[in-house]
Amino acid sequence: MGAIVEVKVPDIGDFKDVPVIELHVKPGDKVKPEDPLVTLESDKATMEVPAPAAGVIKEVRIKIGDTVSQGSVIALLESERAAGAAAALAPAALPSVAAPPAPVSAPGGVAEVRVPDIGEYKDVPVIEIHVQPGATVKPEDSLVTLESDKATMDVPSPLSGTVSALKVKVGDRVSEGSVLLLLATGAATPAGAAAAIATKTTAAAPARAAASSGAPANTAAIDEAGFAIAYAGPAVRRLARELRVDLGKIKGSGDKGRIVRADVEAFTKSGGAAAPAKAAAVAGGGGAGLDLLPWPKVDFAKFGPIDLQPLSRIKKISAANLHRNWVMIPHVTNHDEADITDLEVFRVQMNKEYEKAGVKVTMLAFMIKAAVATLQKFPDFNASLDGDNLVLKRYWHIGFAADTPNGLVVPVIRDADKKSVVAIVKEMSDLAKLARDGKLKPDQMQGGTFTISSLGGIGGTYFTPIINAPEVAIMGVCRSFWKQVSSDGKQYSSRLILPLSLSWDHRVIDGASAARFNSHFAALLSDMRRALM
Repeated sequence: MGAIVEVKVPDIGDFKDVPVIELHVKPGDKVKPEDPLVTLESDKATMEVPAPAAGVIKEVRIKIGDTVSQGSVIALLESERAAGAAAALAPAALPSVAAPPAPVSAPGGVAEVRVPDIGEYKDVPVIEIHVQPGATVKPEDSLVTLESDKATMDVPSPLSGTVSALKVKVGDRVSEGSVLLLLATGAATPAGAAAAIATKTTAAAPARAAASSGAPANTAAIDEAGFAIAYAGPAVRRLARELRVDLGKIKGSGDKGRIVRADVEAFTKSGGAAAPAKAAAVAGGGGAGLDLLPWPKVDFAKFGPIDLQPLSRIKKISAANLHRNWVMIPHVTNHDEADITDLEVFRVQMNKEYEKAGVKVTMLAFMIKAAVATLQKFPDFNASLDGDNLVLKRYWHIGFAADTPNGLVVPVIRDADKKSVVAIVKEMSDLAKLARDGKLKPDQMQGGTFTISSLGGIGGTYFTPIINAPEVAIMGVCRSFWKQVSSDGKQYSSRLILPLSLSWDHRVIDGASAARFNSHFAALLSDMRRALM
């Protein structure tokens, strides 16, 4: 009989009193090393607690809804190891490394290199792997590249060492805390580490092969956009992939509608596995999940010469988000005009005064200040829906659409209410350059409460901007134009007009409020002194 080991919550950073949202085992279950035991969810990330060794679960000490912290006992495990070896389980566990520490090597051993804090992003695809087993790396060397719908991010090595094993491949999806690779550091010999890893990998290989052998048949039938936004933990997602189940079609029975393992198993037993017949609709990107006709299959070449141009990764990922926002948010767009004649004169004057300082004041900077003042007057526009509640935000972070070679991204000016027009201009310039160079960090595109999309440098008159969820409104502006205006129908004068297009979420905002918002915003641009009142 093996020794009884207390399985405790490992180091989970600064998180305390984290809720238990899912139990993956029950007394009597057999587990292997790294099998998930429970899932925890903080306000920032979902974390699985793995089994430290092979054995049998004798007792589960927690239940769904309990809160735990580092060191909390979650289960008793009868280990298959001898008593002496079992007692050493906790010290022998691999150290997790997230952010680069000051030293360049860990204590002698093998470290798990995990995805660091990448903000609110989850299930981010791995698009490139820069190392292979046996490669020697230094701190800050790039290990893998991730690409969300907003940015491309390199994950650097936190330590010096030799790559012992890769835990991901191109196409895998990862989140904060996901293990990317094993790194032999310090006194550990790469050969010894590799031998230990080879044993572990060999044991797991048949299971992976069995899971993957039948997967290709119905892979195309899964709506990847729906799968990505489904409320489920990593273990449930992994199970769904193995069973070829589309998570987007499952209604979760867990807390707050979370999809749990039992939901996936029940869905499979009811004959709900992905059906090849629906593949055509999914592949076309239209109709999937909406009970629409399949996307038409057309041989375009029979009508004339054609060229095939694959969509970039960022466009394919953005498409899923834009489609979700357009389908799930009841958009309405109000159009209006702002007289910016006097503001343009002032802007030109300011540019002359700041010319030596290298500052070029743009109309967008004034629009950001006008947006803050308007949002303060109409707080429902500076909000987000959370179930049956409206979250009114007491901060004003304004996003602006930036055109880059890879597509549009939305950097965010934080605390725009506390910054001058000149400070906003300088920050916009820095963020726009980072965006063009592909070096924007995730936190520089998060936390926005309202977005402005300006096509002023290109042209057009009016358009319908798509709301950037979870925001509830977005302002679109086009190129200004001169227009003959009269207040009495007798005397006319030429005024410089800026066309406005405000899209808003009809679940939160009504037409009268939107008209007042546009009117107030236009009035501020006509006379920015009003923003001081």
